[in-house]
Amino acid sequence: MPEQSPLPFAKIQAAMNAMIEKVTQGPDVVVAIAIVDNTGNLLAYAQTGQLRLFSRRHAIRKAYTAAVMGMDTGIHARKLKEQGRSISELGDPQLSPTQGGLVIKRDGTILGGIGVGGFDGGHLDEALAQVGLAIILE
Repeated sequence: MPEQSPLPFAKIQAAMNAMIEKVTQGPDVVVAIAIVDNTGNLLAYAQTGQLRLFSRRHAIRKAYTAAVMGMDTGIHARKLKEQGRSISELGDPQLSPTQGGLVIKRDGTILGGIGVGGFDGGHLDEALAQVGLAIILE
């Protein structure tokens, strides 16, 4: 019998819809949005227009990093910097050292990650990811 995902499809879909709705309310901003499970496997992906390949891949990598490292990517990047380390030392080329990925946790259990790429600053990526996180955790 297949294992049931801790992230129900309806919640994932609602989170993606909320993030897309939020970003399309403003001026023409193009972003990529990814949601992964607790092992970093892609569950959902969307983009609001044409993006460079880097931005598309980076959204997925941010979600992956948040899920497998168990912390938001901005926090993870700061910790590495404080330790004088780089992301490449961790040996996983899928990890991202930039802000915009949020871990999805409930009661201390990691359920997955959300990553956003394409905005001109990581803080905007993170703010949009917060919209989806709120939906998933409600």
